[in-house]
Amino acid sequence: MILIAAPVHHFFLDTLSEKGIDFLYEPTISYAQVLEKIHDSTTLIVSTHIKVDKKLIDHAPKLKWIGRLGSGMEHIDVTYAKSKKIICESSPEGNCNAVAEHALGLLLNFYRNINRSVQEVKNHQWFREENRGTEISGKTIGIIGYGHTGSAFARLLSAFNVTILAHDKYKAGFGNEFVTESTLDEVIKYADIISFHLPLTSETQRYASADFFLQLKKQPIIINTSRGSVVDSVALINAIETRLISGALLDVLENEKPNTYTSEEKEIFNTLIKFENVMITPHIAGYSHEATYKMSKVLLEKLGII
Repeated sequence: MILIAAPVHHFFLDTLSEKGIDFLYEPTISYAQVLEKIHDSTTLIVSTHIKVDKKLIDHAPKLKWIGRLGSGMEHIDVTYAKSKKIICESSPEGNCNAVAEHALGLLLNFYRNINRSVQEVKNHQWFREENRGTEISGKTIGIIGYGHTGSAFARLLSAFNVTILAHDKYKAGFGNEFVTESTLDEVIKYADIISFHLPLTSETQRYASADFFLQLKKQPIIINTSRGSVVDSVALINAIETRLISGALLDVLENEKPNTYTSEEKEIFNTLIKFENVMITPHIAGYSHEATYKMSKVLLEKLGII
């Protein structure tokens, strides 16, 4: 039996029904409810709102497969699952293009003053010179992390007459006519824009630290559509205030639940949203209608159902 503990495209459910596969669809299920219902499940489908920890895995003696809608496995104790011979799969192939388009959209919006000028027009203001924009063409863009989303971002950028420097500590030989395989030092030295496409691990936690920002040479724009904790928020604020960077375009934050903020987190958030050169969206980069379908299809393929 498949326990689906996350919203999926109807294609996923329709396919299971057509194949005669038993499933329980509980898209808004809580962690406690998963513990109650997982005992007979052989497969678990999750997104980010369910933490698949040791306790949950121990409540699922028949579990053989965990599927993650999207990328990033930090909510799943993959090591413990594998020790129980449970296969863990994600589906970054399904939403990588959505993330790449969102990163590009943030960058175009920032450079061409789109949000600001639209609001001004709504206020009956018609400022042209004040909204003179900057082109992406001719810029050097550093991509840190060259997996599915990093490479998808590079493909979109290849049409913009830019220099792309891509760094991935665990990959080699991926350079092509549009992308130059680079060291981190080269990205830090030459990039006008730096975009993060990293999974969240102990190694990438606060990767963009105070020391990282101090090394930057060209006051780049920082883009983060990966995980909020890849960027140290306090260090980011300091980098903005001291003009080490020209701006920050963020789809993710270290804590994405404002109702749980400590006083310190409230101060950080309120500081970030006051900057004119900071744009924040609510972790929607991978949320497209097309990605919802593609992620479901990818997991069905990895399950061997289609």
